Amino acid sequence: MHRLRTCASRIRPLAASRTAQNFPQQRPAAATAATPRTFWPIRCYTAPVAAEPFLNGTSSNYVEEMYYSWLEDPKSVHKSWDIFFRNANAGAPPGAAYQSPPPLGESLPGLTQAQAAVGALPNVEKLVEDHLAVQSLIRAYQVRGHHIAKLDPLGISCVDFDDSPIRGHHVAQLDPLGILDTDLDSFVPTDIITSSDKLGFYGLEESDLDKVFRLPTTTFIGGSESALPLREIIRRLEMAYCQHIGVEFMFINDQHQCQWIRQKFEKPGVMQFTVEEKRTLLSRMVRSTRFEEFLQRKWSSEKRFGLEGCESLIPALKTIIDKSSENGVENVIMGMPHRGRLNVLANVIRKELDQIFCQFDSKLEAADEGSGDVKYHLGMYHRRINRVTDRNITLSLVANPSHLEAVDPVVQGKTKAEQFYCGDTDGKRVMSILLHGDAAFAGQGIVYETFHLSDLPSYTTHGTVHVVVNNQIGFTTDPRMARSSPYPTDVARVVNAPIFHVNADDPEAVMYVCNVAAEWRATFHKDVVVDLVCYRRNGHNEMDEPMFTQPLMYKQIKKQKGVLQKYAETLIAEGVVTRQEYEEEIAKYDRICEEAHEQSKDEKILHIKHWLDSPWPGFFTLDGQPKSMNCPSTGLSEEELTHIGQVASSVPVEDFTIHGGLSRILKARAAMIQNRTVDWALGEYMAFGSLLKDGIHVRLSGQDVERGTFSHRHHVLEYGVLGFELGFAMASPNALVLWEAQFGDFHNTAQCIIDQFICPGQAKWVRQNGIVLLLPHGMEGMGPEHSSARPERFLQMCNDDREVFPKITEDFAMRQLYDCNWIVVNCSTPANYFHVLRRQILQPFRKPLIIFTPKSLLRHPEAKSSFDEMLPGSHFQRLIPDQGPAAQSPEAVKRIIFCTGKVYYELTRERKARNMEDTVAIARIEQLSPFPLTW
Repeated sequence: MHRLRTCASRIRPLAASRTAQNFPQQRPAAATAATPRTFWPIRCYTAPVAAEPFLNGTSSNYVEEMYYSWLEDPKSVHKSWDIFFRNANAGAPPGAAYQSPPPLGESLPGLTQAQAAVGALPNVEKLVEDHLAVQSLIRAYQVRGHHIAKLDPLGISCVDFDDSPIRGHHVAQLDPLGILDTDLDSFVPTDIITSSDKLGFYGLEESDLDKVFRLPTTTFIGGSESALPLREIIRRLEMAYCQHIGVEFMFINDQHQCQWIRQKFEKPGVMQFTVEEKRTLLSRMVRSTRFEEFLQRKWSSEKRFGLEGCESLIPALKTIIDKSSENGVENVIMGMPHRGRLNVLANVIRKELDQIFCQFDSKLEAADEGSGDVKYHLGMYHRRINRVTDRNITLSLVANPSHLEAVDPVVQGKTKAEQFYCGDTDGKRVMSILLHGDAAFAGQGIVYETFHLSDLPSYTTHGTVHVVVNNQIGFTTDPRMARSSPYPTDVARVVNAPIFHVNADDPEAVMYVCNVAAEWRATFHKDVVVDLVCYRRNGHNEMDEPMFTQPLMYKQIKKQKGVLQKYAETLIAEGVVTRQEYEEEIAKYDRICEEAHEQSKDEKILHIKHWLDSPWPGFFTLDGQPKSMNCPSTGLSEEELTHIGQVASSVPVEDFTIHGGLSRILKARAAMIQNRTVDWALGEYMAFGSLLKDGIHVRLSGQDVERGTFSHRHHVLEYGVLGFELGFAMASPNALVLWEAQFGDFHNTAQCIIDQFICPGQAKWVRQNGIVLLLPHGMEGMGPEHSSARPERFLQMCNDDREVFPKITEDFAMRQLYDCNWIVVNCSTPANYFHVLRRQILQPFRKPLIIFTPKSLLRHPEAKSSFDEMLPGSHFQRLIPDQGPAAQSPEAVKRIIFCTGKVYYELTRERKARNMEDTVAIARIEQLSPFPLTW
């Protein structure tokens, strides 16, 4: 619209109130060239612009381009355009300038007589329409060329073409019943030239094919040429947009980014590779393919979720990592589902092959406590030299459950933490790569949540490369039954991420696309999607029979020649490698696998800790144990408490006028500090402030943490944000990472993260995590959703065995914490809340901490603590006995009540009203699990 308005302003008559002096003399920034332009004044006339029909609508784009070219060099446009622009600038009405432009040098009074003299000039209207048609044609390929790109290696989802001079006749290959419908869009847009008769869509004819047309600035197909015959324009557009790569990018609202993509795909000869690059690509394809074949030979009856049908994934990932390393990336964090995971571990992360192979031995016992996990869920961390760039690079693959896409926000959180700890504020040194399946990418809502975190200030990782292994089926579900969008990648359009579809049976196209994706991420620090269109040679797993549900698809797959074989034959024909060299490369990798297999037989036990995805160097002993079983006092000195309290009750910025309500809050805090007391908010502030003073990073997110729920202190997408915070806490033990749920039963939308990562994470992956969940729990009559945080759910998932009474030792309390899967507390005093937060960092290991936080206690007059409860030597009280008259005369006590949380204050009020303070003792259980068997 901006370009349309600009062109109309240049050509159409000006309103009477506007003069040549106040007419804007500047071209839009997006179209400005380095050479300064000179603009001539346009005089005002009242002729209607309707006299020039070609100046209406999208035609103005082309006229504007011609006008600017003419201003730079009048000889760069056709003579008729030269005459037209001279007449218009001389003041001729647009209609007159168009119908009969006068000879050069003649003044306006002679305009009528000169019209007859130029009657023999070319038909300008036809000329303009033809040029506009070509411009529309180019744009049609840029917008919709991916619809007819040859993306499907099976050839069952799109079209077939004959060898006609332009594109060929379009013949649908779909079966009559639609059984073979895949996720690729079989719709062919009407404005794409698929046969010569379709030239009429633009008003062009077959006779126009050899006419030369000037190219607009919105295309790079000309290379160094500024004009091309129509036949060549169509051919080059076909090569750029309709071969084995389909590009979706014209929805991006940044013209500079669109131009960058056009340049990468339209320039002639962009997909040229050196002999060495092709040999490297072949070597990687050999490793990817032969690894799967080796596993199939050795363990044919084992589930491994192999990569057969998408072997080009391995060179794709390695290309992204190589290009990113070249651009300065030092750390890559990856997340992926089960498909091809063992291959990625072996050939991308470079996990020792013998360690992978021994996972297939069911007789080996685990050396580590816990349940462990299946081999295609395990993670890995490895630092090595990148042989292409000769630079150090750290690769980690995050362990994940069977729940597809659940690992996405966890990877993003870990990436954000790694960027934070190394000072990488722009994401130039640490990046993430996420792998997806086609069905899950479109079907799982967590993908959408994760995308929407991508540009938020406290969550952005400055661009993620998403790679979709699109095998055109989800278990046994056809795409037409699984989603309503043409592609599985359409979800990425919400964040303006370019989407590069590529036929996975063309390794060179895959390599080029991945290079561009890595460059995009390095240039713009935004997300990008690579859609590897492939197939699944086996069923969902190696034991599954796919012919039951997809017989026609798998009939075609059985005929399909492997991508390695096809690519090797191509390179042999090109003379890049000899057949002997190719066979030697295969034999070399086969020997490596055989030797590793023999070594794996020497393994006696499985070490799950060897698969750790987030090691914490120096935090544990060399064998992974805590350095001690003691936790120092969590109290602080009077001076520290006073200092932190004074900071908390003062305005942090000078000459800053704060809200009156906030001023009262700060004054109340100052009064509490003066009286050596703290309320709930100030107790929390004391914990955070003291940890920050000690160099511990504190990160708090969740329900209204900036303003403060109930004025006590946002991202409410619980699933995505909790996963992100969990990933952040994985990166370092020296950070207090807290996530606060919305008040009541709202954490249940994040139940997958709680159930699959937080609760069993250490048992499955020997990975400790110190994340803190703050769950507001009131039971104060606010309705079903705003009452209970469901403590029974968390207690039910505790591994605290009620049937076993452990041996009491000196370090029993700390060992109880070490042996549990998470800690559940329900504090009733600010001091105890202060201590449990500090204990989370000072204890010699990390466990998830579940805290049920109150609502009414935030301002309860009795819910205050003295500094005396927070001084050195004090600590978290797992159980608080009665501290009233009943404690002074225990012999008079007739009843003991055990309670937890804020109900204590209701019980004491009722006890006092009934005058039973001497006979009823009330004890508070502050730590619900592990249960305080001693105190």
